[in-house]
Amino acid sequence: MNGSVSLDIVERIDFAGGRKFGAAGAYERLIARASYAVDPAHPGNREIVDIDFAPVGADGLVRFSGDVEILRPRDPALGNRRAFFEFVNRGNRRTLQFFCGARQTNDPRADEDAGDGFMLERGYTLIWAGWQGDNLPGNGRLLLDLPVAQENGKPLTGRITAEFFADKGPVYYLPISGYVSTRSNPAASLDTRRAQLTKRRYPESERIAIPDGEWAFARYHGRGAPTTLIVETGLAEDQAIIPSPTDVFLKEGFRPGWIYELVYDAESPLVLGLGHAAVRDLVSFLRNGGAAGDPQSSPDAPLEKVYAWGRSQTGRCIRDYIYRGFNADLDGRRVFDGMLSHIAGAGRLDLNRFANLVVSSSRAWEHHYNPADRFPFSYASCTDHLTGREDAILKRPDTDPLVIHTHTASEYWYRRASLVHTDTQGNDLEQPENVRIYHWSSSQHWADPALGAPSRGVGVNYVNNVQTYLLFRPLVDMMDAWASRGEAPPPSRYPKRADGSLVTQAQWEAQFPAIPGAHLPAGPNGLEQLDFGPRADQGVLDILPPIVGPGSYAVLVPAVDADGNEIAGVRAPMAQAPLGTYTGWNVRARGHGFGATYNFVGSYIPFPDTADERRMLRDPRASVEERYGSPDGYSAAIAAAARALVEEGFLLADDVEQAVDESADWNRPRHDVRL
Repeated sequence: MNGSVSLDIVERIDFAGGRKFGAAGAYERLIARASYAVDPAHPGNREIVDIDFAPVGADGLVRFSGDVEILRPRDPALGNRRAFFEFVNRGNRRTLQFFCGARQTNDPRADEDAGDGFMLERGYTLIWAGWQGDNLPGNGRLLLDLPVAQENGKPLTGRITAEFFADKGPVYYLPISGYVSTRSNPAASLDTRRAQLTKRRYPESERIAIPDGEWAFARYHGRGAPTTLIVETGLAEDQAIIPSPTDVFLKEGFRPGWIYELVYDAESPLVLGLGHAAVRDLVSFLRNGGAAGDPQSSPDAPLEKVYAWGRSQTGRCIRDYIYRGFNADLDGRRVFDGMLSHIAGAGRLDLNRFANLVVSSSRAWEHHYNPADRFPFSYASCTDHLTGREDAILKRPDTDPLVIHTHTASEYWYRRASLVHTDTQGNDLEQPENVRIYHWSSSQHWADPALGAPSRGVGVNYVNNVQTYLLFRPLVDMMDAWASRGEAPPPSRYPKRADGSLVTQAQWEAQFPAIPGAHLPAGPNGLEQLDFGPRADQGVLDILPPIVGPGSYAVLVPAVDADGNEIAGVRAPMAQAPLGTYTGWNVRARGHGFGATYNFVGSYIPFPDTADERRMLRDPRASVEERYGSPDGYSAAIAAAARALVEEGFLLADDVEQAVDESADWNRPRHDVRL
């Protein structure tokens, strides 16, 4: 049995006040709930972890439901017969923000929520749906309500781990998931003697056990530091420590600069792998029709092509979705014609048992030993030199999609991106014909279109401020031309060993300029051989923390020029006409894991303003004034860079003016130029 999908429209509203978007006309927003039924015995569902432990009805099907939203032309016949599905990041919608330059909102209704209408002017139907089952309600997040895995009517239990960090402190209690927006896997027992809480300075540092009497599975409410660890439900001296299986309380408080790790017995895991099935079945339903009243079906405008996009967490989700075979629906048809994975690095998304790991990808300091990055890393086939296993993300040519994979400098430093296009020993690996990889040089993981004045967070440098959102837009046209007319996009552009643009840490250090006062990273986030136990490939982690083996995978970084800016890849206008050194890494400040790299954050290290300042600082980099002379000179350089990108196919001609306009007055306030 194939199961089923049904859609209940909850609300239908005019979008953007009835504004007309070119030939597509006005748009409407459909807010719906989808009901899913999945047959656990179907071969297409066997990749779902714990599917055999999901409760079934009398018909033998697993049932669950989730949120769906569709933004489409009010008259579907005016659309372009193409849909763009966003794998929502933690339930949050980003398509209109990143492709249309709109404000970020989870409730797009008003005219300003359409931005410049880029996607809508082209006639796309936009689709969002809940796929992450451990999102909690709030802020308009899209949800997927999933069953708990059970055996003989009782929830499964298992040993799991979680890490906690505090940028400010002391913080006296935290949700076990680390996020107030994400479900925590509840502790099977509140007895701390059955669990272990430790702290350490760096991932490889010795763990310091925190005594049982100093912490609890609890929430704390009160003013100031708690005076006792008597767990009670009433108030005492305006303080209360309330037992909670989903929170961790620490009497001294969680403080900056420490990695806290909890190992405990959890219960009631959700069958999170059903998220992949929900996406597959919903999109197949919408493009192929499955029931009377299908809101997308129209005899005059059936969907001809469907594309998907995800960024960071959901870029990893896309890679896992493809790898596990979910791009074939249960009738063997291709679901997505093309998929765009952004800033995923070399990772996939393990929708495993107790997958608090849905959230956390490995970085050098944070969550370093999480299994987010496990072989295979590349779309192309290669052999894992540590195990002898051969595998690839793309291995089903009849249903594999076209892939455009984009990443930034941060993914090389934090997310082991070199493994996307090398073998496990660091040798260049030719990619399949249906894959394009574009490295957005010298930019960082998160590039807010509305970024203001430079800030540091807990890093020693300003946060990288290279504007890349205009680079998203050509990807849509590239993918559609490729899928619809067979017009191949520009060749992949990423650093390679063969031409010296992909290098080791030692080679990179020899290239990077001697900028006065600069703190350099110890290296990219390395990838050790980790042993999580014999059932890791089945989604069950038996060894926590994992055993760190003697072997490792090669992690390489992009080569840089005399300014410290990257050579290879697609260089945004700001990277071609720099006002500073833009890196994919930043270094944590004192008291915050000093010296370790900082989350996914890059750096902006301003050039000296004048030649006199350069000489005074003994900075080897030419000054802003020496490079451009005046703000007009800088804007002219940006214009030339933007026009070059148009010629190469990586920028729309209509966006050159915006790039130049943003460069006025030394691109302030985004840049710290004091001329």
